[in-house]
Amino acid sequence: MEKLDTRIRNHDREIEKMCNFHHQGFVDAINELLKVRADAEKLKVQVTDTNRRFQDAGKEVIAKTEETIRCRVQQRNIATVVDKLQLCLPALEMYSKLKEQMSGKRYYSALKTMEQLEHVYLPKVSQYRFCQIMAENLPKLREEIKEISMSGLKDFLESIRKHSDKIGETAMKQAQQQKTFHAALHRQTNVAYKKPVYIINGHSTEGEDGVTPKSQMLEDEDTEEEVNLLVSIGDKEVFENYYRKQRRKQARLVLQPQANMHETVEGYRKYFSQIVGFFVVEDHILHVTQGLVTGSYTTELWTMAQSKIIAALRTHSSYCTDPDLVLELKNLIVVFADTLQGYGFPVNRLFDLLYEVRDKYNETLLKKWAGLFRDIFEADNYSPIPVANEDEYMAVISKFPFQDPEGDKITFPKKLPMSQSVPQIYMQVKEFIYASLKFSESLHRSSTEIDDLLRKSTNLLLTRTLSSCLQNLIKKPHIGLTELVQIIINTTHLEQACKYLEDFITNITNILPETVHTTRLYGLSTFKDARHSAEEEIYTKLNQKIDEFVQLADYDWTMSEPDGRASGYLMDLINFLRSTFQVFTNLPGKVAQTACMSACKHISTSLTQMLLDSELKQISMGAIQQFNLDVIQCELFASSDPVPGFQEDTLQLAFIDLRQLLDLFMIWDWSTYLADYGQPNSKYLRVNPNTALILLEKMKDMNKKNNIFAQFRKNDRDRQKLIDTVVKQLRSLVNGMSQHS
Repeated sequence: MEKLDTRIRNHDREIEKMCNFHHQGFVDAINELLKVRADAEKLKVQVTDTNRRFQDAGKEVIAKTEETIRCRVQQRNIATVVDKLQLCLPALEMYSKLKEQMSGKRYYSALKTMEQLEHVYLPKVSQYRFCQIMAENLPKLREEIKEISMSGLKDFLESIRKHSDKIGETAMKQAQQQKTFHAALHRQTNVAYKKPVYIINGHSTEGEDGVTPKSQMLEDEDTEEEVNLLVSIGDKEVFENYYRKQRRKQARLVLQPQANMHETVEGYRKYFSQIVGFFVVEDHILHVTQGLVTGSYTTELWTMAQSKIIAALRTHSSYCTDPDLVLELKNLIVVFADTLQGYGFPVNRLFDLLYEVRDKYNETLLKKWAGLFRDIFEADNYSPIPVANEDEYMAVISKFPFQDPEGDKITFPKKLPMSQSVPQIYMQVKEFIYASLKFSESLHRSSTEIDDLLRKSTNLLLTRTLSSCLQNLIKKPHIGLTELVQIIINTTHLEQACKYLEDFITNITNILPETVHTTRLYGLSTFKDARHSAEEEIYTKLNQKIDEFVQLADYDWTMSEPDGRASGYLMDLINFLRSTFQVFTNLPGKVAQTACMSACKHISTSLTQMLLDSELKQISMGAIQQFNLDVIQCELFASSDPVPGFQEDTLQLAFIDLRQLLDLFMIWDWSTYLADYGQPNSKYLRVNPNTALILLEKMKDMNKKNNIFAQFRKNDRDRQKLIDTVVKQLRSLVNGMSQHS
């Protein structure tokens, strides 16, 4: 404490010294302050005045400043609002667009807008109440669109059902036009033909100028929007199943042809148009939608449809009888197949079907030409063609390749050996070849195939149709011997013309007949067969005519003496044969000779049968003598050489059996007959014991009837005994023959 007190005292002395040191300065300062006091008062007054005046002047500034502050706050608020509005505006604009699209019934676009609202715009402004209201409205709108879409789907299905045929018709026209264009281009520029590619809604193909034009059948935007709407709306599987189910029903209706489809071209065209329209729509839906149909679905549908189409065409084409209609059907099938192939559908089975249609076409052609041939044969006069001058001759030659160097030397007027039917038949065969060729057009077949088809179809015409017509003609009752002779001449000329038909086909196809595997025409055998049938018919009709004359025979089998001259019926028969064989001069020699020999043999057989007729019970010697006179006339006819070419006595051999039989009875040479029987040099070698027995028994019965008192005359008794003896010996020979046999 003492040290502290000491220290305090020391500090106090220092303080005192300090104060003493600064006291003067403090006094000076006080004095100065006192001096400036008055100035200070004055200054205070001035400052107060200045402050007052400054405050008065600052009031306006303060007001302006406060106003500026308020404006700055408003600007900041406005900027904030603008930012928020800019954030909300796209959502509002999209919602407004959605409303417009709904009002405009653009539902697919509305769905797209709705998706953008839900996933892009509304999440950014979800804190606002109006956004929540919009979000709550979207499911309602979607449900409304769903209901409208289902209704639209039904309307769409109904619309494409109604317009399928128009769509198909347009597609087929496009296909045909493009094919024609490429074919013309190929002819003009020799550019290789390529498969036409077709357009639908801008997908797939090049047009005629290489540009892909927009299809006029379906509008891309409307159709795509309408169909994609169904896929985008949600329940894709529901819409997909409904669409496919309804389209399958429509397919069944489209594939069901009308009962009378085969009657007109329009029936087939409508059927094909509907099917093409159906699958064009399916192809369009496949390419412009997302999954409503798939490639596997359309392939399956087409496979099913193709089987039904082929079955329907087979059935209905079988009813076709008009070759022009079958040809139109073929053209429609080609266009139909080309059109669908352009859309990627496999059509090989349709082209295979064309082979069957070709067979049907040939069948109808053959039936048509059978009628034409029949008409030609019915109208023919079966007389050589008269030509009065060179013009008429050339008119015939222009239709038929007739060559006759010997006939050319004869001056006009003259006659050509064939009748009018020959050039007409030849021309119709050429027309048939042209008609057959029409089927091969537009099938892209090689010349070799076409040549083969033409030759085969022509062979069918010749060997089946023309041959059948000739055979039927030959068998007709009104065709007489003169007509048959002319038919033989006609077939000879037609046979010679077959080589010209082969040349005709060669000129069409440029395939030489010598080419390997080339089919040859079988016309030669056809006309040979017809000629053979005509020859047989000549023999038959000639024999029938002989039978008619023989039936006129009216012998008195009980006459005691002959008339001394041949029977009238026989002389008429011989005169008929002479005039008939004169007609045969134009026939080949063998035919005329065969006919003549056949006629003589038939006369001989008929006369022999007349003697041996079971109904004839008794024959007198006078009747035998009369019968012998008739046979002599037959032998004279045979020896008169009615047909040139026979060797000496050849024709008379036809009557040798009858001659030996009659000689045996006329000279009553039984001892020689019985003694020489069985010897190779027997005088009566050709007399059958059974024949002689029958005739002798008829004479025996006649003698018994006429000679009641024969037992009273020795000669008659001896003759009767001789007859009885000969009869017994003949019976013995006959019995011996039967035992040996």
